[in-house]
Amino acid sequence: MLKSTSFEESQSDETTIISNGVKIDGKLTSSGNIRVEGEIQGDISSQRNIVVGESGKVNGQINADSITIGGKVSGTVRANEKLVLDPNGYLKGDIFTKILVIEAGARFDGKSKMGEPENTWKSKEPTKPSITK
Repeated sequence: MLKSTSFEESQSDETTIISNGVKIDGKLTSSGNIRVEGEIQGDISSQRNIVVGESGKVNGQINADSITIGGKVSGTVRANEKLVLDPNGYLKGDIFTKILVIEAGARFDGKSKMGEPENTWKSKEPTKPSITK
C-alpha cells in the first residue's frame, strides 16, 4: 500500500546543492535543505538545514534551523537550533544560536550570542504600539 504524502512534506526533505564551480550573486531562500560547495555572494535562508561544505564559500548572512560550516563564511550566522564549525571551517562574523559546537581546528573571528530560539533569527510577531489616553 502506498503512503499518501502532501507536496509540502516531500519538499521539506529535499536538498538544493550549489556545486563546486557554481557562483551565485544574490539572495537564496529555500523551505528545504541547502548544501553549498560553490560560492555565494549574498544572503542564504532556509527553514531547515544549511551545510557549507569544505569547498564552499559564502559572503553574506546565513539563517536556518541548523547550520554546519566546513568551508569559509564571512557574515552573520543565525541558527535557530544549532551551529557546528567543522575542523576545516572558517567563520568571520557574528553568531546567534541556541547550541554552538566548534570542532578542533575550526577558526572563528567574531562574537557569539547563545540563547533560546526567540533570541536568535526567528523573530516574533511585531507588537502593535498601544495608545493610552
